Amino acid sequence: MSVSELFVALHGSLTVDQDVREEIRKVVQSLEQTAREILTLLQGVHQDAGFKDIPTKCLKAREHFSTVKIQLATLKTKFPADQYYRFHEHWRFVLQRLVFLASFLVYLETEELVTREAVADILGIECNREKGFHLDIEDYLSGVLTLASELSRLAVNSVTAGDYSRPLRISSFINELDAGFRLLNLKNDSLRKRYDGLKYDVKKIEEVVYDLSIRGLNKEKTTEAVETEK
Repeated sequence: MSVSELFVALHGSLTVDQDVREEIRKVVQSLEQTAREILTLLQGVHQDAGFKDIPTKCLKAREHFSTVKIQLATLKTKFPADQYYRFHEHWRFVLQRLVFLASFLVYLETEELVTREAVADILGIECNREKGFHLDIEDYLSGVLTLASELSRLAVNSVTAGDYSRPLRISSFINELDAGFRLLNLKNDSLRKRYDGLKYDVKKIEEVVYDLSIRGLNKEKTTEAVETEK
């Protein structure tokens, strides 16, 4: 093969690769738009009236995730199944954002941490990398860390809305989350830096709880809970 023939062949390979990346980019743009719509919807809970309308917002968010499933199903068809990590950087950010949104949704519904398997089910993808397009563990963890930041904001806004018991529950949840992450040996630099941010979220929520304690508002809620049990 001559030099010119070699470069013609390389040009053809590059063109095919660029076409694949362009097709992926188009689907990812659609995913990003849907993610923005879900985020706008769920962040409505931070408003005073939003706390009273959480179930409705969660139902609407579930409807949007149906669209996400369709978009991710389309994305799977845009590249060879065995080349997931070759193109992973194209959708890594939006997938982490979707994990965060799914975990925030489930927390608002149940006040529990969503499992990786449950997130994968919400998104309509796999957990097992051997099955093709899947939810990478590090993408799941990154999304969960973003949830912690969102909940620290929710704790502050709960007080503003007059919901003094929610910050206590959020504090308990975040402390359990922090304890869980301490069990992991994080070698991913980006993930480790994100985890460092969790310490600030824990501190921020502790300050909210402490402020409630100083003002006697947490005692008021504790007394109500005891009376209810009686």
